Amino acid sequence: MSGGVDSSVAALLLQRQGCDLVGAYMKNWINEDNVIGHCPWMQDIEDARAVCDRLGIEFRIVNLMREYRERIVQYLLDGYARGLTPNPDIMCNREIKFGVFRAWAKDNGFAAVATGHYARRVEAGDNCGLRIADRGFAETGNRIADTGDTRDTGNRTPETGFELIFETKFLPGIRNPKSEIRNWQLWEGADKNKDQSYFLALLNQEQLRDARFPIGDLTKPQLRALAREAGLPTAAKKDSQGICFIGEVKMADFLRAYVPDAPGPIVRAMDGRELGTHRGLHFYTLGQRKGIGVPSNTDNEAYVVVGKRAADRALLVAFDHPDAPGLFQTEVRVHSVSWIGEPVTTDRELEGRVRYRDPRVPLRFVPEEGDTARINFQTPQRGLASGQVLAFYEGERLLGGGIYL
Repeated sequence: MSGGVDSSVAALLLQRQGCDLVGAYMKNWINEDNVIGHCPWMQDIEDARAVCDRLGIEFRIVNLMREYRERIVQYLLDGYARGLTPNPDIMCNREIKFGVFRAWAKDNGFAAVATGHYARRVEAGDNCGLRIADRGFAETGNRIADTGDTRDTGNRTPETGFELIFETKFLPGIRNPKSEIRNWQLWEGADKNKDQSYFLALLNQEQLRDARFPIGDLTKPQLRALAREAGLPTAAKKDSQGICFIGEVKMADFLRAYVPDAPGPIVRAMDGRELGTHRGLHFYTLGQRKGIGVPSNTDNEAYVVVGKRAADRALLVAFDHPDAPGLFQTEVRVHSVSWIGEPVTTDRELEGRVRYRDPRVPLRFVPEEGDTARINFQTPQRGLASGQVLAFYEGERLLGGGIYL
């Protein structure tokens, strides 16, 4: 439980389903180095504790600060120092929430880890047609760390009129008649304005089996209404916008505290003209328009970052046009390709989300040696930064992801 309204309602729904539930706060970062910015971990803990008190469930704090610094903060800093644009939120889900924290939960006797992600977990091959909040597997004696599994219940909230239906595919004590090992798919959340499936693109099947997403069938207004109806202390709390479990810290401020300045020239890509100097390539990303620090001196024109040249630490810029060199791409390569279910091993037409909030776009996936692939987009895509993640979809179903080279 992060101290936000989403994980609070996830816990509420699981409690209404009769789960043996414990709320847990992952203590990953406490701003011990006095990084500039708002790091509200103490308030988040108090909010999470208050929600658990309201629900009458146990609350625990799990200290993962060492693992978070090793696996997320160092990954972030190393990536930026190499001129990449890492994605700490996606890595936090793979390495911490459903990595280290999941291992802690299993070691402490819990059956699953549930979160407040707007995403849906669906059993592969199931075509029963029922409305599902999360297709869980509630066996007798299983416990859920943070938020968790499902059981049949129907609740119509008087404020929204929205009927919540939680269905358990297999009732307690009854084994899956199809197989002992059940395979799971991950689908977009029902609320397309809040869908967070993109941030789960690098999970594997084993991690998904132990994951639960209780709010995946809700819209944000419905979720807020449920929180108000239940009197949850976080019902009106504003959504956080910061780095995963660090807080509302500007990335530039965070990098300034840990990555030394490495000045270099700002170069106009069209003709090689030097326009000024920058403090370090790690402060910029491909497609960036604001904060470059040099005026265009041309009416109705603005510079945009189109590349980084490692040899002389040059930041390459151009006017923000469709033909700006390096700004748009129809072909890219990705590495560290991973799949939630069956891997794609042949050329195939898929869809991709090139970054969070962008719509899915058609692409051709061409596997190469190892865990790399070539991606051909039907239409040019803007500002695909090395180190960011491309998520692969088949309709609303998330298949996996890869990292831009």
